[in-house]
Amino acid sequence: MNDVLKNKISMLPTAPGVYVMLDKDGKIIYVGKAKILKNRVKQYFYSTQKAEKVAAMVSNIADFYYIITESEIDALSLENNLIKKHKPHYNILLKDDKTYPYIKVDLKSKFPAFTVTRKIKRDGAKYFGPFMGGVNVKDTLEIINTAYMTRTCNIVIDPAKPKRECLNYHIGKCLAPCAGKCTEKEYDERVKGALDFLSGDDEKVEEILKERMTRCSEIEEFELALSYREKLKMLDKIKLRRITALNRFVNADVIAVSTNGVFGAINTLFIRSGRMQGGKNFAISDAEESNSERLSSFIMQYYASGVEIPDEIMLSEPAEDMDILSEYFKKEYSKSVKIYVPERGDKKKLTRMATENAEDYLEKEVDRIKHKDDMTTAACEKMKQILSLKNVPKRIECYDISHISGVDKVGSMVVFENGEAAKTEYRRFRIKTVEGSDDFACLKEVLSRRLAKIGTEEEEKFPKPDLIVIDGGKGQLSSVEEVFVAKGITDIDLISLAKKEEEIFTLSSPEPIVLSRRDYCLRLLQRLRDEAHRFAITYHRHTHEKTNLQSELTKIDGIGEKKRKALIDKFGSLENIKRASKEELKETEGIGDKQADAVIAYFHEKKGENDQ
Repeated sequence: MNDVLKNKISMLPTAPGVYVMLDKDGKIIYVGKAKILKNRVKQYFYSTQKAEKVAAMVSNIADFYYIITESEIDALSLENNLIKKHKPHYNILLKDDKTYPYIKVDLKSKFPAFTVTRKIKRDGAKYFGPFMGGVNVKDTLEIINTAYMTRTCNIVIDPAKPKRECLNYHIGKCLAPCAGKCTEKEYDERVKGALDFLSGDDEKVEEILKERMTRCSEIEEFELALSYREKLKMLDKIKLRRITALNRFVNADVIAVSTNGVFGAINTLFIRSGRMQGGKNFAISDAEESNSERLSSFIMQYYASGVEIPDEIMLSEPAEDMDILSEYFKKEYSKSVKIYVPERGDKKKLTRMATENAEDYLEKEVDRIKHKDDMTTAACEKMKQILSLKNVPKRIECYDISHISGVDKVGSMVVFENGEAAKTEYRRFRIKTVEGSDDFACLKEVLSRRLAKIGTEEEEKFPKPDLIVIDGGKGQLSSVEEVFVAKGITDIDLISLAKKEEEIFTLSSPEPIVLSRRDYCLRLLQRLRDEAHRFAITYHRHTHEKTNLQSELTKIDGIGEKKRKALIDKFGSLENIKRASKEELKETEGIGDKQADAVIAYFHEKKGENDQ
C-alpha cells in the first residue's frame, strides 16, 4: 500500500456513505456501502485474513474515493445505482439466462387488455406472474378469454371509430369493445372477474366453465362441451399449485443461498395468490463474501431489474441490513415489504425447499457455471496474456462492414462486456463519405466517427473500450491503425481476426497468432466476429427494403417525401401498406382522403397488371 492510500485512509470520515475502488487506469473495480466509512475501508487494507478474491482486488486498488450520505438508506440506493451503471469486476453480478412471462393489465386504459410480457415496468399497470414450472401463461389466458371474454390485443379503442370484429369475437373469446359490441360497464365487470381469478379465486371460473359445458352437452354441441372440459383440466392443474396452508392473498418470494467455496447459487421461489408459481436459479461466481452480504446484494440488484416486488421476502438466513432494505423499498418504490427469516411452520418449510433447490442447482450446474466462466471472464483474462494486450479486455468492440456491390454500405459495432454480449450497447453506422466498395475506407470512416466520441460528453453513452476487434486480416488492421495514430489513441488495444485460417493479427507482432480451435479465447473472438457480421447483415437488409419501399412510393401522385416517410414509419413494409384499408391509411400523419385513395388506386392498378 502506497503512502497516498495510507494518508487517504487515515482521513476517512466516520459517517455512512459509499466507497469506490479504482485500478491504475482509473477504472471502477468495486463499489461498496458502509455504515462507518473509515472502519469498512480500513478492513480491506489492514486485515491479515483475506479471501483470495478480496486479496486480488486489494492488490489492484490504486486509488479510491468516497461519497458521504445522510443515511444508510441513501448509501444503499447510491451503491445500487453505481453498480448498475459501472458493473464493477469485483462486485457480485447476477448471471441468469431466463426470463419468464407475466400477464399485464393496464387498468388506466378503457377496456383494458390482458397481454403477455416478459418485462415489468413501473407504469402503474397490474402484473401477474411469473408463470413457470407447469403453469402455462397461455393456458391461463385461454381460461380468462373463455370465461370472461376479455381482449388480448393492443388495438387503441376509439368508441367514435368502431372497427370490424375479429375472429375472437365470433368464436366467443372477446366481447369486441373495439367494434362497440359492449358497454364499458359490461366490460369492466368481466375484467373484475378475470382479476379475481388471477388473484386466486378459482371457484367462480370453475362455476362458469361447468355451467357452459353442461349447457353445450344438453343441446348436443359436444365439440364445444369437450373444449370446456379441457379448460377445466387446465384449471385443475393451476389449482394444484395452491399451498393449502397459505392464504390466497399471500404474495411472497422465498430466497435461499448456497455456496461451495468457489461458486454460489441463489434460488428464488415465487408465491403468488397463495400458489407456488415455480422457482428461478441464479449463479454467482464470487463466493467470497458472507451469505448475509450475498443476500443483500442479490435483493438490491434483483428487484432493481424491474421484476415484480412482492409483499413479503422470506429468507433462508438473515441478510445484511434487512430493516434498511425494507425502508429502501418504501422510499424508492412506495412499497411496504416485509423481509424476514421464518422461524417455524409452513413458511420455514418453504425456505428449506429453496435452500435444497439452491444446493441441487449448485451441485448439478457447477461444471456448466465453470464452463461459462471459462468462456467469458476467464477467457478475457487469458486473452490479455496470450495476445500481449495492455488491458484485460472487459469491454470489447468488434466492427464489420456490409454492402451489396458498394450500395447501402453499413458498419456495425457489437459490444461484449466481460465476455458476454451487451446488446443494448450495439450501434450501426451508415457510411457517408465512401464511394464504391472500399471496405478499408469504410472501416476508417466508422472508427474515426467512433473514436471521436472518446473524451467528450458522449463517452457516457459510448464508454471507452479496452479492445477493438476488426473483422479482417493484416490490411484491415493497418487501415484502422492509421486512425488510431491520427487520433493519438494509445491506451486501447487493437487486433483483427482473419476468417479463413482464424489468424489473429496484433500491432505488437509481425506474425499472426494461431490458437487451437478449442481455445476459449479464439471462441470468444469468433462469437464477436460472427455477431458483428449478423448485426451488419440484418441492418443492411432492413435498409435495402426501406430503400425499395421509398422508391416504390415515389411513383404515387400526391405522395411527397414527408408523406412517404410517415407511411414507412407507420407500416414498415410494402405488404402492410398494400393491405391497409383507407381508414388505416388516413391514420398516418399527412394522409387524407385524396392521398389514401391514390395509394389504394396505385396498388390496385399494379395488382391488375401483375394478374394479366
